[in-house]
Amino acid sequence: MNNKIDVEELNLTPKDFQSDQDVRWCPGCGDYSVLAQVQRVFPTLGIKKENFVWVAGIGCSSRFPYYMSTYGLHGIHGRAPAIATGLKVARPDLSVWVATGDGDLMSIGGNHFIHACRKNIDLKIILFNNRIYGLTKGQYSPTSEKGKVTKSTPFGSVDYPFNPTSLALGSEASFVARTIDKESKHMKEMISRAAQHKGTAFLEVYQNCLIFNDGAYSDLTNKEIKSDHVVAVEHGEPLMFGKNFDKGIKLDGFKTVVVDLNDGKHTVEDLWVHDETDESPIRAFMLSHMTDDPSMPTPIGVFRQIFKPTYDEGVQAQIDHIIEKDGEGDLEDLLFSGNTWVVD
Repeated sequence: MNNKIDVEELNLTPKDFQSDQDVRWCPGCGDYSVLAQVQRVFPTLGIKKENFVWVAGIGCSSRFPYYMSTYGLHGIHGRAPAIATGLKVARPDLSVWVATGDGDLMSIGGNHFIHACRKNIDLKIILFNNRIYGLTKGQYSPTSEKGKVTKSTPFGSVDYPFNPTSLALGSEASFVARTIDKESKHMKEMISRAAQHKGTAFLEVYQNCLIFNDGAYSDLTNKEIKSDHVVAVEHGEPLMFGKNFDKGIKLDGFKTVVVDLNDGKHTVEDLWVHDETDESPIRAFMLSHMTDDPSMPTPIGVFRQIFKPTYDEGVQAQIDHIIEKDGEGDLEDLLFSGNTWVVD
């Protein structure tokens, strides 16, 4: 259902999406960056302010609806995708967004997340991944690295972490992307891309927790070294990185290999050219698992975008067909049809 209006006609600004609530994240938290970019993107989408809804669970990230001057709902731990699914099916005209953290979505919310992706609900899910439980004061989370020393793992975590991007791909989300809180321009682009996608759009944001997990992504954000540790993937472009873009990634069968473009043995023509529209998820999976190897750079950008009918569109099509064929239904007839009985 297309409810877009000319942006100039709406005449919205970022300030229109700022609520009257004091923002209570810790000073220096990466959440501020996400909030700022969302408020910059929303006026550009051609959607009425009253047609936006934010749904959240529990955690620092889940304060998000309070700080957006839109409709919003703060649910219980991990249930945001389920609540958002019901809302989107009931009101397909709304633009429904989910704000969630790695503890919220990847732990108790994992089942709801994979089914939202599987069904291709037209939701926009932003995962604030700081690899720690921040609101409850520093326990390890489902994305914390193995060996992580926290208040709940004083001798180091023996758990294996989730890879959220890989999980989204495996659950058949139709749009999967990643960005970093300090890359504001890139983040704005990724939020805009997610907003314009029809279907489940999942955006993972690597986000710093200054208090309980400071420096979790320092290699990716330190100005002196980040160019050697981050590769921005762009559709139709070779995978190149480094301060002078003198390093690249080529495919060796099902392995990714870093090559030096100054060694006289390799050229740009040897490199892996990214195709975000590839129907096969295999290469996107390979991209997502580059973070398993410390010698490989971390990819950011759109990993995969495919287009297929959404669950909410399918439900609405059935409703329209039945109404056209039989007219309005009767809820009481439905409830008392089939296998019913009376208990004396």
